Amino acid sequence: MKKFSTAALLLVFGSTLSATASAADTTKTRCAFLQNAPDQHQVVRGDTLWGISGRFLQNPWCWPQVWGMNKDEIRNPHWIYPGQVVYFDRVAGRLRLGNSVNQGGGAQGSSTQGGIPTVRLTSQLRSQGLGQEAVTSIPSGVIEPFLAQPLIIEENDLRDAPRIIATAEGRVNVGKDDTAYVRGDLKSGTSFQVFRPGVPLKDPSTNKVIGYEAAYLGTIKLDRAATSSDEAHAFTVVTVKQEMGVGDRLVPVPPTPIINYVPHPPETQVDARIVSVYGGVTQAGQNQIVAINRGKQHGIDVGTVLELYRYGGTVVDRTQDKSMWSMTREKVKLPDNHYGSLFVFRIFNNVSYGLVMQVQDTVQVGDLARSPE
Repeated sequence: MKKFSTAALLLVFGSTLSATASAADTTKTRCAFLQNAPDQHQVVRGDTLWGISGRFLQNPWCWPQVWGMNKDEIRNPHWIYPGQVVYFDRVAGRLRLGNSVNQGGGAQGSSTQGGIPTVRLTSQLRSQGLGQEAVTSIPSGVIEPFLAQPLIIEENDLRDAPRIIATAEGRVNVGKDDTAYVRGDLKSGTSFQVFRPGVPLKDPSTNKVIGYEAAYLGTIKLDRAATSSDEAHAFTVVTVKQEMGVGDRLVPVPPTPIINYVPHPPETQVDARIVSVYGGVTQAGQNQIVAINRGKQHGIDVGTVLELYRYGGTVVDRTQDKSMWSMTREKVKLPDNHYGSLFVFRIFNNVSYGLVMQVQDTVQVGDLARSPE
């Protein structure tokens, strides 16, 4: 079992960055504390790091920056468990993590600095089952179904994939526990997901196809492998989300991913557009999934946070007087309206999927997704 030192488990919110003065000022402004932030918050089951941070910070996604976490720490974030308490040290302008404080004035092994207890974490905390009760960054249950299912499949990826060529008793579609016959190179695989090429996704800016959102149909497992090149493999259908049949393609089941992502702004400026709302609808609300027209090739990585904007239209300035030099009035662009945040959790070459976080309006196809200002 991995051991954590007291220093490693002490999470400090504050300006600890060793960047230039301008970068420090930008971070301080972007990651400012709320004026009505509470003195403390006890972590409870169901909390997320995003939600906890939102109690103290103007921008909840700021917590990795104000903790001063480096990239290695971001890849393997600290765990926080129910029962611990986040204390706001207003004198130092930072937050500390510790165990519950007794009414008598302190927890075991604690001291007081600036009116806020600095708690020495006991071995009991380190011996807890790591990851079993830990607080996650975002509501993980919402995105789990999307983590193990390829959403974007390149056109060529399915061309040579194993395919269903027949079903038992000549059925049009197969259901749970039915038999399907497959032809193609399984590459020693035994468990597969079944997909059908979906509709193309078009970039709202260029109208070019940037990917194909494959329809996930379910999973099947190998029962009997073919013994010759002219024989089919026999599979049993394990789960069914949509009806599957002849012509549908097989993709190996990927390993279970780690889902405790840490939010951070992109390293380079990103100006993206909403390509689609998952599920074939035109609008999305909080905790729904949307796709954007930017991916690995544009500097997007897992955990990237973007701000959502409704594009400001162009109006004619009717208050402007016409002159002898011009019989038309000028057109003026209205500001883009910021209304929420997007947390990217799945990336492909030219497309990424994100979870809609706090929003004050519905997300629509064509809306803007930009680097935080």
